[in-house]
Amino acid sequence: MVCASRIINHSKKLRNVPNLMRHDHAVSVRCFSSGAQSSVCRSEAAERERVSKFVARNPVPSGLSRNNCSGRTTRLGTPIGGVVFGREFLCSQVQSRRGFASDAGLPPHQEIGMPSLSPTMTEGNIARWLKKEGDKVNPGEVLCEVETDKATVEMECMEEGYLAKIIKGDGSKEIKVGEIIAITVEEEEHIAKFKDYSPSAADSGAPAEKEPAAPPPKQEPVEQPVSSPEPKSKPASPPSEDRFFASPLARKMAEDHRVALSSIKGTGPDGHIVKADIEDYLASRGKEVSAPTPKTKDGKLEALDYVDIPHSQIRKVTASRLLFSKQTIPHYYLTVDTCVDKLLGLRSQLNSLQEASGGKRTSVNDLVIKAAALALRKVPQCNSSWTDDYIRQYNNVNINVAVQTENGLYVPVIRNADKKGLSSIAAEVKQLAQKAKENSLKPEDYEGGTFTVSNLGGPFGIKQFCAIINPPQSGILAVGSAEKRVIPGSGPEQFNFASFMSVTLSCDHRVIDGAIGAEWLKAFKGYIENPETMLL
Repeated sequence: MVCASRIINHSKKLRNVPNLMRHDHAVSVRCFSSGAQSSVCRSEAAERERVSKFVARNPVPSGLSRNNCSGRTTRLGTPIGGVVFGREFLCSQVQSRRGFASDAGLPPHQEIGMPSLSPTMTEGNIARWLKKEGDKVNPGEVLCEVETDKATVEMECMEEGYLAKIIKGDGSKEIKVGEIIAITVEEEEHIAKFKDYSPSAADSGAPAEKEPAAPPPKQEPVEQPVSSPEPKSKPASPPSEDRFFASPLARKMAEDHRVALSSIKGTGPDGHIVKADIEDYLASRGKEVSAPTPKTKDGKLEALDYVDIPHSQIRKVTASRLLFSKQTIPHYYLTVDTCVDKLLGLRSQLNSLQEASGGKRTSVNDLVIKAAALALRKVPQCNSSWTDDYIRQYNNVNINVAVQTENGLYVPVIRNADKKGLSSIAAEVKQLAQKAKENSLKPEDYEGGTFTVSNLGGPFGIKQFCAIINPPQSGILAVGSAEKRVIPGSGPEQFNFASFMSVTLSCDHRVIDGAIGAEWLKAFKGYIENPETMLL
C-alpha cells in the first residue's frame, strides 16, 4: 500500500509539471537560504534516485516525455519585479509561491531593482538616498531620489523591512532599468550578513563578458624568389626631408604651417627652398599665410586648455530626441509679424487689476499660450500626431512651455489651456517653471502635451528663430521679441509707430500641409491683434 501511494503521488506530480513550469514565471518570490531549503525540500540526490527508479519501472503518462522528468533539473534565475529565483529544482519540487536562494548563509531578503519611472526611461541615476543602511523602512516611505530621463522622481518603498545594503550609492550614473540598487530584509539581525554582499552579474543586469576572440593563425613568411637585377639602372630615390636644402626662414615657415619640404620644389640657388617657395605653395593650396602656431618658451606647441563637462541625464535625452526629430520629421517653417499694441495695453490693464487683488501678474507669454490654445481649437489639424497607420487628432489642448534651467531644457505642460483663464495659466506657468529650476518636476508635470511654445524674445531679445519640433507633436511655435517699427499713417507723408512681434511656426509636413499651417497662423494672429476675443 505504501509503494502504491508513492506511485500515485509521483504520477500526480509528474502530470502537473507543465502547469507548474508555465506558472512559475508569474510568481513573485523571496530568496531563502540553504538552511531554510533543508526544512522544506528533501535531498536532491535521494529525490533524483526515486524519480529515476519510478520512471524506469512505470510508463510515462501521455503528453509528458521521459526527458521532461528523468532527473532533469530546471534553473530559475530570471529577476521578476526585483526578486530573484536562484536555486536548481527538480520538476516535481517546483513551488508555485516560493523559491530558494543558492547563496549559502544568506537570510530571506529582497533585491530592489532600478524602476522604470517614465515610458521612455531605459536607465537612471541615483541623486541621493534618503534612507541609510540599517534604517527601518515602511510602505510609502521614500527610499531615494532617482534622476530619470526627464526629471528627478522619488522612489517609494513597497514593503516593511530594513535597508540592509545599498548597492548603488549617491551619484551613481547610468543604472539600467532592473539593475539591483539595494537589498532589504525582514529582520534587523539579518542586516550584518549583507555587509560584504555584491550581486552577481546575472542578477545585476550587467551583460556577460564575451570571451575574447581567438587570435588569427600566424602566417608563415613565404620566401619570395630573388629576381635577377635588371640591366637598366634605376633612378636614385628622392632624398628624405632631412636631406632637402632650405633656408632657415623657409624651414621655419614650413614647420609652422606643417608643410612637408618634400612636396615643394626649390627655386633658389642649387635648388634650395626659399621663403617665396613656401608662400607660393600655400597660395596654390588656397590658404593665406596665417600667424605662426603659438609655442612655449622651449619651442613646444602650446596645449589647448579645456574642461570636460559630464552630460546630465536631461541633456542626453534632449540631444537624443532633438536629433531624432530633425532626422525623421520633415520640418518646414512659416513666419508672420503680429502687431501687439492692443495686447500690451490689455496686459497693462489686467496687471493693474491683479495687483489690486493680490494676484499673479500676467506676462506676454501667458497671452501667447492662450492665443495658441484657442487657435488649436479653431484649427484642430495642427493639434495632431503622426503614426505609421493613422494621424491622431487630440481633443485636449495641452500646451508644453519650454523652460531653460541650469540642468537643461524642460517642457512642463499646461493641460486644457484653451479652457483656462489667463490668471490660471499665469499661476500654473510660474509654479511649473519654479519646479523645473528646482529639478522637482514629476512625470504628470511634463507628459501628455500636444503642442509646444518656445519664447526667446522676452527673456533674451531674440528677434526671430526656428524651433525643433518636440516629437510626437506636429508643431512648435517660436516667439521672438517685440520691436517698434515705423508704419504709414492715415494721411500723406504721415507715419506712426507700432510694436510688432515675429512668430515662426515649425510644422511636420506629414501632418500639417502648408495651407493648414497658414490658417493656424492667421487664427493666432487674429487673437494676438484683437486680444479681447480671448476673453469672450
